[in-house]
Amino acid sequence: MRFADLDTTRPLSKIGLGTWQFGSREWGYGSDYEGVAKAIVRRALDLGITLFDTAEVYGFGRSERILGAALGDDRSRVVVASKLLPLLPLPPVVQQRAVASAARLGVRAIDLYQVHQANPLISDRTIMRGMRTLQDVGLVGEVGVSNYDLRRWRIAEAALGRRVLSNQVEYSIVNRAAEDDLIPYAEKAGRLVIAYSPLAQGFVSGRYDSANPPSGAIRRANPLFLPENLERGRGLLDTLRAVADAHDATASQIALAYLIRHPNVVAIPGASSVEQVEANAAAADIDLRDDEYAALVAAARAFRPVTGLAAVPSLIRTRLTR
Repeated sequence: MRFADLDTTRPLSKIGLGTWQFGSREWGYGSDYEGVAKAIVRRALDLGITLFDTAEVYGFGRSERILGAALGDDRSRVVVASKLLPLLPLPPVVQQRAVASAARLGVRAIDLYQVHQANPLISDRTIMRGMRTLQDVGLVGEVGVSNYDLRRWRIAEAALGRRVLSNQVEYSIVNRAAEDDLIPYAEKAGRLVIAYSPLAQGFVSGRYDSANPPSGAIRRANPLFLPENLERGRGLLDTLRAVADAHDATASQIALAYLIRHPNVVAIPGASSVEQVEANAAAADIDLRDDEYAALVAAARAFRPVTGLAAVPSLIRTRLTR
């Protein structure tokens, strides 16, 4: 397992574990998933994964409770990250919510506490006053943000008066916006980009095509899985498979290796099984050659999915016919 080269109290594995699905009904997992989640976390620990990411909003706190219980006595040797939903994020509220998250996780301190979304009405000066107090009293180690653009990331850091270690954003080989400015900034300033949805909800796995669309509400609502986009993505998937064959790997593993080739990027794919977390962790040890990386970049640039408002009519038609 490779680790990010950052000045943190504990090493950050280049591949972490995202736990949105823990306790979240929208992913369609059964009532026995809590037991499966524990097995996934324990296997992740065995594989050297040290970054575990959750949020208070995931399953309305269930994800934090499941993760904390699964980590058990190993909480102190890994990086436990959670996220604050910035609903009325006045300093006392921020502090109360952190206390509640720490209690659900069963930790004395949250290693990385992130603002889940930028609040359009309340400034980061207000939010970061609460975060600064949490750091001062030792309830929070590092502060991070999520879904922030570069300008607001810098504003948040100025408001905190200390480093805002990380920015967690959607980043995959099919959504490479973070490469424009966030990743260059992270590399220059010694900060971290945490890639969520790094497998584009399974789009890069190659399991789906226009004749075999995914099931489940989350993927059905994602324009990437429209039949037209699944068809348009064939070139990218063919390139992923070709590189994967050269490394005796899977397309998903190559998609992860593409992301973490950047020194200041870690990825937090979810996992619905022990086998999946094993496959994800193995991606950390794949070394892409320069020509392979260039081929992946070219294929990603050539993929032009239908998105935004243009995808809405097709999404409606697709949902009506299923």
